Amino acid sequence: MCVGLMTGTGPLGKKPAGTFNFEPPPPGKPLYLEPTPKRIRVVVGDETVADSRRAMMLHESGHQPIYYFPPEDVREDVLEPSDRHTWCPKKGEASYHTIRAGDRVVEAGAWYYPDPLPDAPPINDLIAFYWDRMDHWFEEDEEVFVHPRDPYHRVDLLRTERRIRISLDGQLLAETDRGTALFESNLPTRWYMPADDVLAELEPTDTVTRCPYKGTASYYSVKLPDGELAKDLIWYYREPLAEVGRIAGLLCFFNEKVDIELDGELQARPDSPWRHGVKAQNAPAAVTRS
Repeated sequence: MCVGLMTGTGPLGKKPAGTFNFEPPPPGKPLYLEPTPKRIRVVVGDETVADSRRAMMLHESGHQPIYYFPPEDVREDVLEPSDRHTWCPKKGEASYHTIRAGDRVVEAGAWYYPDPLPDAPPINDLIAFYWDRMDHWFEEDEEVFVHPRDPYHRVDLLRTERRIRISLDGQLLAETDRGTALFESNLPTRWYMPADDVLAELEPTDTVTRCPYKGTASYYSVKLPDGELAKDLIWYYREPLAEVGRIAGLLCFFNEKVDIELDGELQARPDSPWRHGVKAQNAPAAVTRS
């Protein structure tokens, strides 16, 4: 779960971290529709079912953004009416299409608002798809995983000489002054370090997660003095996306599950959705952290 303008502690999310000099919409209420300059494609059953250079991105407070497509850019021959209807208090009643493409049938896999509420953005008849029920998504010619890339989401990597000490229950696990700080919109700062500066005994796990901004992460468990394993306490990107290539092979501990000292000052453990770690997943759409 990555965050940006409308999610996490973002300015229009449900728990904004900052303050405005005007009265903003109540948390959880804002909707914002904007065009994207990207070509967006959706693939189901090895067939392209939507291909648009005019797609719109809907930002909704508390949710990841969603692509909406002009009906002209969606193949009509793969859509069948569905009996499913749902109600959204911010947008109105949604109707659904079942998708039949190749040997794949996705029941009620696409939706649209034929008559949205007056206060909703102009989404009438635009078609959206469940991200994780499609086989592939492409932004231009690059496949994107987990969810669309939020244009208001940012990742900064900065080298730091701060002394970083990581411990758990009094046991020193790592110590470095060769760290890389990763600052990502509305998420806890993550401290990456060379594997040589990790003192703990590590054991690789089968856990795999994906992030649309950084790539595919693998995990290590840490062996504790009593012989127990601290499951998936460390993650790393063997081959991160080019934009964050500097973290390749560096190791990062879950702030939420260890004690971190920066230049001798103990940091509070962040209260984030990952305070209990991650679940082992090898599917393409897995959780992300930072």
